[in-house]
Amino acid sequence: MTLSVEQITGGYTKVPVIKEISFTVKPGEICGLIGLNGAGKSTTIKHIVGLLHAFEGRIAINHISLATNQEEYRRSLAFIPDSPILYEELTFREHIELTAKAYGQDTEETYQRAYHLVEQFHLTSKLDFYPAYFSKGMKQKVLIVCALMLDVPVYIIDEPFLGLDPLGIRTLLSCIREKKECGASIVMSTHVLDTAERFCDKFVILHEGKMLLSTTLEELLSKTGEDRLEEAYFTLLENNGDGDEC
Repeated sequence: MTLSVEQITGGYTKVPVIKEISFTVKPGEICGLIGLNGAGKSTTIKHIVGLLHAFEGRIAINHISLATNQEEYRRSLAFIPDSPILYEELTFREHIELTAKAYGQDTEETYQRAYHLVEQFHLTSKLDFYPAYFSKGMKQKVLIVCALMLDVPVYIIDEPFLGLDPLGIRTLLSCIREKKECGASIVMSTHVLDTAERFCDKFVILHEGKMLLSTTLEELLSKTGEDRLEEAYFTLLENNGDGDEC
């Protein structure tokens, strides 16, 4: 299914934080959201997942929006936030069960995917532990398992590498690649540009709440005359009057 973001203007108060953001992510594509701190990446993601409501514009998954069918829209996407927040009174296993039931995917196949992910992230011994016993990185892995065990057409991932160890990052990237190969549409916000260059099919570059470009790597390199994403990104910023680093 295609995720469409059409002319979104929005924010947290009456003052817009993002303005006229538009892009699409087709099945089998990974779209990287790139920008400085405060560029509007997380705000854009919060509008996509429905945590914020746009002042103007429309977001849809195959023409289904929060306004037309809220339940179907929410069940069409899985979200990995940048800051892990868990239910303190639920064990890891109970988080898995709650997520499966909330999405109407309380099936043996879903649990098989979940426990395979648990093994991949080396968390089998932690299934009956409560969040109070988890580090930040382990909490992030709980959320990753709960999102990636789901069979949905769209995955939204906000700064996924924060707090993860090298093995966790490698496992997550492998899982994201598998979802892409199965035809999922994926939006990933990240500051890790070398990883984005290797894994993303297209990029949405945000700056001060506005979209500078929605482009492929090849188009961006051609436009800037650079041969790597990082250099092309900074060249683009310099051409727009900002040379600050991420």
